[in-house]
Amino acid sequence: MYDVLILGAGASGLMCAAELSTCKGIKVGVIDANANVGAKIKISGGGKCNITNTQVSEKNYLGDESFVASVLSRFTKEDLLGFLHANGLKPVIRKNRYYFCQISSDEIISIFRRLTKNTKYHLGETLLDVSQNIECFTVKTSRAEYRAKNLVIATGGVSYKTLNATDIGIQIAKQFGHEVTEFTPALVGLTLQKDQFWMKELSGISAEVEIEVEGKKLREEMLFAHRGISGPAILSASLYWKKGNMFINFLPDHDINILIKNSKKNISSVLNLSKRLSKALLEALHVEDKPCNKLTREELQNLQVIQKYPFAPAGNFGFTKAEVSRGGVKTEGLHGKSMMSKKVDGLYFIGEVTNVTGELGGYNFQWAFSSGVVCAREIKSRYNC
Repeated sequence: MYDVLILGAGASGLMCAAELSTCKGIKVGVIDANANVGAKIKISGGGKCNITNTQVSEKNYLGDESFVASVLSRFTKEDLLGFLHANGLKPVIRKNRYYFCQISSDEIISIFRRLTKNTKYHLGETLLDVSQNIECFTVKTSRAEYRAKNLVIATGGVSYKTLNATDIGIQIAKQFGHEVTEFTPALVGLTLQKDQFWMKELSGISAEVEIEVEGKKLREEMLFAHRGISGPAILSASLYWKKGNMFINFLPDHDINILIKNSKKNISSVLNLSKRLSKALLEALHVEDKPCNKLTREELQNLQVIQKYPFAPAGNFGFTKAEVSRGGVKTEGLHGKSMMSKKVDGLYFIGEVTNVTGELGGYNFQWAFSSGVVCAREIKSRYNC
């Protein structure tokens, strides 16, 4: 019999186990279908794991902002960095905002391994069934049957099938009466409608843009791909996009009217974009590439679209290319101070399995770590730790 059984050895499950390890009287077990812990952590961020961001708030997440704020305030970005520093890991900052492991994601995985050396891991075991009686929860796997007084669901989403990702977490939630939002791909590239097929010819080119979507403004690089558009700006935009248009500003640092004013140069020469992109944009807007001082009133009007180009995606690249899953267990059914179910005492949901999803840039790892700690501290308080 375990005091706590954690389903999932990803970021949230490992952080939860690490925090629980500070209380010697709690017997903890972790079950995961993969042969090694932290499988998704290991491959994330090009193998260096984008741990968190220099700026973190509830505004960076799709979900109930008051719930997210409650959890993040209990284990902040500063708390996370302090935890890592205390354990010998000093992340490096890239692009002035992203925290990464210095050498590889194995650095953070090894910290969790060391801190949870007294935790019992059951790896390579597929979850089959979860039930509850008056005394405890019972978990059946492909190899054995386990019992626990407290059950933590940290099973993540479905965006990494090669890492045995499934929707078992939301299936368990529904079994215990929780409302869920079915998973959909998020932080994923977007496909094109016919009138945007001109973008396919730019495959491999990137540009820094500002995207306006559902009241959010996101600034980062956009990458033109054979299947559509991708890159950090688009991945974050995909999180918020529902239907209809988003708007792309191809010149976020400039006013196009000032760039072209009284210039005798051709338009493509003054746009501060790559020649290929400039010419493709002009063709899409039906504007001849000619000296700026020769533009007609109609052409001048068409050029304004460069700073608010309407784009309605046809769809997205799907789960095989998605960084995370949007959706999960509705937080209305969870306590923001503990991550515990409002319906079942001793049942917790943490990390990506909840319907809280962050933008690209370390936000989802921060959520995983914060929710894992909040959950563990609640359990520890029950054991007077």
